[in-house]
Amino acid sequence: MAAEKLTPSEYIGHHLSFNAKSVGDGSFWVLHYDTLIMSAILGVVVFGFLWWVVRGATSGVPSKRQAFVELAVEFVDDQVKSIFHGNRHVFLAPLALTVFVWVLFMNAMDFLPVDIMAKFYHVIGLEHWRSVPTSDINATFALALSVWVLMIFFSIKVKGLGGWIHELFCSPFGTNPLIWPANLAFNLIEYISKPLSHSLRLFGNMYAGEIIFLLLGMWAATGLAGTFFGALLGAGWAIFHILIVVLQAFIFMMLTVVYISMAHESH
Repeated sequence: MAAEKLTPSEYIGHHLSFNAKSVGDGSFWVLHYDTLIMSAILGVVVFGFLWWVVRGATSGVPSKRQAFVELAVEFVDDQVKSIFHGNRHVFLAPLALTVFVWVLFMNAMDFLPVDIMAKFYHVIGLEHWRSVPTSDINATFALALSVWVLMIFFSIKVKGLGGWIHELFCSPFGTNPLIWPANLAFNLIEYISKPLSHSLRLFGNMYAGEIIFLLLGMWAATGLAGTFFGALLGAGWAIFHILIVVLQAFIFMMLTVVYISMAHESH
């Protein structure tokens, strides 16, 4: 949909709307099909590619594809090793690699030109289709909530249910029954803040990046000078956005590793 046919608010609203469908009476469940489908497609494509490369890996001189995947795996493994001192290869290192690669490619969908993709989606009969799953708070919160559940699971697995409950009431201020409420309140705030900060950091950066691309697109539609400066600034922002896309995937992965590592430790 061309930017010049819409007011600025309509243009931004069109590109930031979801392909949503209510479940039941719509009072609670609303599914964003674009987020779900794009996330699933990217997961299949990315991990299908990794499986294909690993399946054809050789012990001799690696191909460029194999070298790229080996670099990514070694990079993630080194990050996990610097934080977690248990057997990281059983679960945590594969989880970190999955999180990093999946979030990275979901973030990278922000590089697709929004107007060109809107026209393409319109041709195939899709309106209000969002290409960037991580610009949807539902997606980032679901990822963060999954990590949060794993954190609680490993905390109970390592310490036992009794040990976990004891930690809730007796850490960090001590075991005196008079300060149990303060300990519990402190720990509840910590448990609640982790998934919120984990999800909102990723969502905020990707949503802001999407808005900036839209604003530059509107500027490019204002005339010859706007086209020149919009294209120039758009190219500069896209280059800078590469850092944001990779950095946010890295931060999300590192927080995942840190939270699960903390679950293995006792206060």
